[in-house]
Amino acid sequence: MARITFGTSGWRGILCEDFTFDNVKVVTQAIADHLRNNGQDTKGVVVGFDSRFMGERFARETARVLAGAGIKSFLCNRDTPTPVIAFEILRRGAGGGINFTASHNPCEYNGIKFSPDWGGPALPETTGDIERRANAMLGEICYKEMPLDSALKAGLLEEIDPRPAYFAALRQIVDFDAIARSGMTIAVNPLYGTGRGYLDTLLLEAGVKVKTINNHRDPYFGGLPPEPSKSHIGDFIAMIRGDDSIALGLATDGDADRYGIVDGDGTFIEPNYILALLYDYLVRVKKKNGDVARSVATSHFVDAVARHHGLQVLETPVGFKFIGEYIRDGRILIGGEESAGLTVRGHVPDKDGILACLLVAEMVAVEGKPLTVLLADLYRRVGEFHTHRDNIRLSPELEESFPGRLAKPPATFAGKKIAEVITVDGSKFVLDDGSWVLFRKSGTEPVVRVYGESSSEAALKVLMKAAGQFIRD
Repeated sequence: MARITFGTSGWRGILCEDFTFDNVKVVTQAIADHLRNNGQDTKGVVVGFDSRFMGERFARETARVLAGAGIKSFLCNRDTPTPVIAFEILRRGAGGGINFTASHNPCEYNGIKFSPDWGGPALPETTGDIERRANAMLGEICYKEMPLDSALKAGLLEEIDPRPAYFAALRQIVDFDAIARSGMTIAVNPLYGTGRGYLDTLLLEAGVKVKTINNHRDPYFGGLPPEPSKSHIGDFIAMIRGDDSIALGLATDGDADRYGIVDGDGTFIEPNYILALLYDYLVRVKKKNGDVARSVATSHFVDAVARHHGLQVLETPVGFKFIGEYIRDGRILIGGEESAGLTVRGHVPDKDGILACLLVAEMVAVEGKPLTVLLADLYRRVGEFHTHRDNIRLSPELEESFPGRLAKPPATFAGKKIAEVITVDGSKFVLDDGSWVLFRKSGTEPVVRVYGESSSEAALKVLMKAAGQFIRD
């Protein structure tokens, strides 16, 4: 039987293979035991699910196991975005949240994401404790289950609608009036996921003209992974290019914690650039003050913005939980990662694709310029940054030898001196001209993820070619 392993954002598995009702019940009991051990079991647990197959069933079975353990469930009444569940944990002062989601993974996957009482993704010490408890119980009937009607009567189950309170919170952060005054038409693409009825509804209620696509529930996600990357939203980009009335395109992933942004001319804007643009906008236009956190794999574009405004950058391992800690503690104004995760001070300490999209809409409305123009303006002020990522599969021989190669980095790389080696997560070579390359070995397959950045596309090609040679030579 496969072991339960929590990755950067929970435990994920293939439906009917390792992600089964029996295993889900074991993991739920492990979470219940963890909560009781930490004195959080009396506060209740927010339970939600995304738009994947059997999400409601998994959530209800979890509520039965929690009730059997004497823990109350606040069960969401429909598929719910991950950031909304994080918000509801904080609003209710709950002991944590259990969310059935595999985020942007393909449709055959599902997963459990546990969030502790502070609302962010669980840190390694928390997931490690849950893993140990779950793996010790695998294959056993280690839990009690209470029928849902009995749980209701006992006060151990409450069905909730978290939308109104979350909507009210976003209206305190985002200038919807400015978006509406701009008169622009915005295209919205929830990718058949939980963002339906959130991003589009908020904009419509504010009087914004909205055109939607893929806004019904489809557990197959249209045949593609529900990831709002350029390669997966071709229909959305084509729609925007073919409609001159659309000024901006906003997309969210399967559980609406990630974002995808398309300018009015159909240009996809990389998440790395969105983080830098929003940070500059918050400081320069909205007069906010504060440092920024980014993962080690995220562009240094945001570092240049920080320097420009006399602010600091905090670098974290990959995984939004580390950025979430800084948001929780009030140490930063904004935090983000290259894989389209972002949040801001005063909001949830977890990724929120809905908020990110709305802040972009506000920025475009207030600045009165397309994103491509705003990006060019920012380049002129702080310099250009171009990024790329490759996945390189390793042969058995390379998989064995590669760690040793990283342990002894060369003095030069791609014809430039290595000024610094950062090992907070993988091995990152920072070169003397400010360009960099990061090697991160996958924990689940023989693949090295290679991230690179330079000041021009031409220099980036040279850097990425050198990275491939470094791995294979």
